Amino acid sequence: MKIHEYQGKELFRKYGIAVPRGMVAFTPEEARLAADKLMQETGSQVIVVKSQIHAGGRGKGTVTRDGKVLGRGVKVITSGGSHAARDAAENMLNGTLLTIQNAPNGSVVHKVYIEEGIKIARELYLSMLVDRDSRRIVVMASTEGGMDIEKVAAETPEKIQRGYIDPVTGITGFQARKLGFGLGLTKEQVSKFVSMLNGLFTFFMKEDVDLIEINPLIITEAGEVLAGDAKVSFDENAEFRQKSHESLRDEGEENATELEAKRADISYVALEGNIGCMVNGAGLAMSTMDIIAHCGGKPANFLDVGGGADEARVTKAFSIILRDPDVKGIFVNIFGGIVKCDLIAQGIINATKTLGLKVPVVARLEGTNVELGRKLLAESGLNITPASTMLDGAQKICALVANPS
Repeated sequence: MKIHEYQGKELFRKYGIAVPRGMVAFTPEEARLAADKLMQETGSQVIVVKSQIHAGGRGKGTVTRDGKVLGRGVKVITSGGSHAARDAAENMLNGTLLTIQNAPNGSVVHKVYIEEGIKIARELYLSMLVDRDSRRIVVMASTEGGMDIEKVAAETPEKIQRGYIDPVTGITGFQARKLGFGLGLTKEQVSKFVSMLNGLFTFFMKEDVDLIEINPLIITEAGEVLAGDAKVSFDENAEFRQKSHESLRDEGEENATELEAKRADISYVALEGNIGCMVNGAGLAMSTMDIIAHCGGKPANFLDVGGGADEARVTKAFSIILRDPDVKGIFVNIFGGIVKCDLIAQGIINATKTLGLKVPVVARLEGTNVELGRKLLAESGLNITPASTMLDGAQKICALVANPS
């Protein structure tokens, strides 16, 4: 679950992580008032107006409305004061911001963050994330802040430092200082950097975070160490113990179909293919997508209907898959362990009738009452093709999608 920069910075403050002063605004007038307040507090006329969307590259992204280009997703105001901040916010709000991370459709801007201007001496990069290969949290730091870290990793990987945190000891002073000095920080700056890392690690653990990215990590002309950005993502598997995170969710930034599936307790992730998948079990779902790709097809989604699938659940899963207009066929791959194959088969039949399916369906059933399930499908008179194995099913659905009758 992603959150906005302004929300991330509010949480950073809670854990003692230094950030520039700023306020969120939902209207141009709120942006003007926020800019006025910040200028009075800081004595500076420099203000930054930042679009708030769940995508990076905002500074290079383009805001459009009604086909007209209105500017970038981040605007530094050096003259014109709060009225210029209001104008910048007016251009961003309700416009569509297109960045390298949300192309080709972009995201509508519903809020902006008004932040004090900072006298920057250096821009660095810092992140903390779960590394599944090492089964540890890894800290990544680079002197190449403000740039696309993917480009740095590809072209100059030696400029990225890594520190792996032992889950027993947590981040050690030695690790933090080594990273700080590796960034070329002074002794005083390293001390502040270590304090920030400790705060980030505490935040990471207590809030069940799976990614923190600060780009840029700012070293000011006065030697302060500030988080210039706050990209934060939470582990949704920990929602049961992080109830407060739900209030941070911005449903407008999430895939509407994925949200509907989540509410129905169905695991669904939209992809870019044209073969819908309905499977029970995450491992089987991954294997199903792999075998479709192996047979030359492209899966349109990951969908785990769960071990306790019943008729209503199957119908809901079909309706979710069919929200994607690119779906040209559906592969149902069910292992009947907890749930019986005949119940799944009846659910497929009823869903096909209820939804008036126009696309071909290939169904591979295995497990409890499999013969009865296959018999029900064969005698249904519907456009449902039975399959004996995963490979057989994948080959059949790929052929049907590639050569529709």
